[in-house]
Amino acid sequence: MSNKAFEPAKLGSLTLANHIAMAPMTRSRALGNVPNELMAEYYRQRATAGLIITEGVSPSADGLGYARIPGLFNQEHVTNWQRVTETVHHHGGHIFVQLMHAGRVFHHLNLPEGAEGVAPSAVAAQGQMWTDQQQMQDQPTPRALRSDELTRVRDEYVHSAKLAIEAGFDGVELHGANGYLLEQFLNPASNQRTDEYGGSVQNRARFVLEVTKAVAEAIGTERTGIRLSPWGVFNDMPNYPETNETYAYLAEELQKIGVVYLHLVDHQSMGAPAVPTEVVPLIREKFTNTLILSGGYNTVAQIDAALDSAADLVAIGRPFISNPDLVERLKAGLPLAEADQATFYAPGPNGFADGYTDYPTADGQPAGTFSPSYEA
Repeated sequence: MSNKAFEPAKLGSLTLANHIAMAPMTRSRALGNVPNELMAEYYRQRATAGLIITEGVSPSADGLGYARIPGLFNQEHVTNWQRVTETVHHHGGHIFVQLMHAGRVFHHLNLPEGAEGVAPSAVAAQGQMWTDQQQMQDQPTPRALRSDELTRVRDEYVHSAKLAIEAGFDGVELHGANGYLLEQFLNPASNQRTDEYGGSVQNRARFVLEVTKAVAEAIGTERTGIRLSPWGVFNDMPNYPETNETYAYLAEELQKIGVVYLHLVDHQSMGAPAVPTEVVPLIREKFTNTLILSGGYNTVAQIDAALDSAADLVAIGRPFISNPDLVERLKAGLPLAEADQATFYAPGPNGFADGYTDYPTADGQPAGTFSPSYEA
């Protein structure tokens, strides 16, 4: 093993403290869909990650499908996100915001007044959605976006990306994975359109590539990344015969656009079907900028093996929830604390900090007093 995990890493023009990224994870602590001081503390505690990728943040009111997820489409959002980015930067970290339009994964009760659930086609996602007002509810059928509306939706991503830079983020990750709006265009089960955005692999990829290109032109390719989940089935996304062809085509086109990174997620460790072994090498061949791999990594040996094969960075998710000092624990070979799944998306009995900012460091100290040393 090369033990590269803790060495400095390059991401475009950025120099990261290490090769470990904190993966994006929905935490649902943004009351009124506005980021807050508690969220700034949460990300501060984890700033020793080489790169933090935030939870999914909606670029528009229509994209706020879940309860209490944050937005980034007005000046109030910018002002509050600035507190987060300033805190992370002050503690030596780098942070990208993940722009996630939930699309058909929504419930009306989770949307602000005047917003609506929209998607490539009027096909509901199977399953239920939590609402604070009426608890679990069936997911409703979204309204299909008209062809003449797609420019507006694309421009919502661009506007949000510009606001992200104003808010101090180092860049933007477009969420093209896990069954949200961009992936809904890719998958023929959710995209039944008959216009130029439906049908063939190239047509179904068109909107994803148009959004990516427009965002990259607006804020720079070195500030634009994208997350994809080939062979993922989350949020009622069945696999289809052209899956490998779709993602090979995307990788090739994303390389032409020049995005700084492609982030691939594999949910096999969470019970999803195994991703065929040929997928990562196929994408790695066509995409030569930074490749981030995510999915089930929780040991230094696993991280270094990925870095020795295809990955340039490795993203870790759930272990970061209960281990704010995860990088230090891994480096010292210390055991990892288990997370309380009951507080992943909701507060515990003592408020919103429960299961969020109250996990201690390895020495038993409150993470709020954690003051790590950073590599120069």
